[in-house]
Amino acid sequence: MPAGGAARRLGGADKPALSVGGRSLLDRVLDACPDAATAVVVGPRRPTVRPVVQAREDPPGGGPLAALDAGLRRTTAPVVLVLSADLPFLTGATVRALLAAAAAAGADGALLRDAEGRDQPLVAAYRSVPLRRALDAVRAENGELAGLPLRALLGRLSLRRVSDPTASASFDCDTWEDIEAARARIREHGTVLDEWITAAKAELGIDVDVDTAALLDLARDAAHGVARPAAPLTTFLIGYAAAQQGRDVSVLAEKVAALANRWAAESAEPAESAKPAEPAEPAGATPEAASEAESKARPAE
Repeated sequence: MPAGGAARRLGGADKPALSVGGRSLLDRVLDACPDAATAVVVGPRRPTVRPVVQAREDPPGGGPLAALDAGLRRTTAPVVLVLSADLPFLTGATVRALLAAAAAAGADGALLRDAEGRDQPLVAAYRSVPLRRALDAVRAENGELAGLPLRALLGRLSLRRVSDPTASASFDCDTWEDIEAARARIREHGTVLDEWITAAKAELGIDVDVDTAALLDLARDAAHGVARPAAPLTTFLIGYAAAQQGRDVSVLAEKVAALANRWAAESAEPAESAKPAEPAEPAGATPEAASEAESKARPAE
C-alpha cells in the first residue's frame, strides 16, 4: 500500500494520517481488506490500528513505481492488492470484486475504472509473478524505477477493469476540499450511522455484525414505553449480554423489545382492569332481596 508522496496540494500535510470520520485515511483503507494475510505500508512509519509491515521506497519519495517495488519485496503472496492510502470510501465489496476479476483466466490483474472511464492503477489487484516481471522490464529499460509514471508499467500487463459507477471507491483525497467533502459525506443522513458503528467497532477492537434497525427499534420502544434514559442503557445491556453469552445481538434485541412492549402495555392498561371480577348475583335477585337474605342468615343476638 503506497502511503508516501509529498502531498503538495495539502501543503505538505501527512495525508494518510488525516482523519475522516474519526479514523485516519490509512486505517480506513486497511479496514477494507481485513482478510489480507500481510498488510505492507510503504512510506514513513505511522501508527495504525492494525499491525502492518513497514517498507520504504528507494529513494524515499521516489514515486509510485518505486513504492510498488518496495512493497512487493515484502510479500510472497501470489496476488497483491495495491491501494493508495487516501481512499476514504473504499469497501470490502470493491476489494473482493478486484480480486475476483484478477483471478480470471488470462488476466495479470484487475484495476478500478472510475465513473469518468479513467483507470485507477492504485486501486487494483495484481498477480505477483507478471507484476514482478513487468517491474524488472521497466527497470532494465530505464535503469531505475524512481520518478517513472505508472503507465510505464500498465502497458506490459493484461488487466481486467472493474467499474465504479458511483465514484465512491475511487474517490481520493488530494486537496483540502476533497478532505472536507469526505468529512461532510460521512455525516449525511443515509450513511452516518453505518460510519459511526464502523468507527466505534474499530476503536473498540471488536468485529460483530450490528443489526442497526433492530437496535434502533428496541431503543425507541424502551424510550417510549419505559423512560428516555432506558434507551441507551438497554442497548448497552444488550451488547454486554451478547459479549458475555456469545449470543446474537438481534436475538437478544428481539427478546428485550418484547419485554419493553409488555412494560408499555401495562402502563397503558387501566388499573381497574387488573382487579378481580365481582361475583355475579343470582338471576332475579335484587339488592333488597340480597340484603334480606343476609339479615335472615345472621344469627340472632
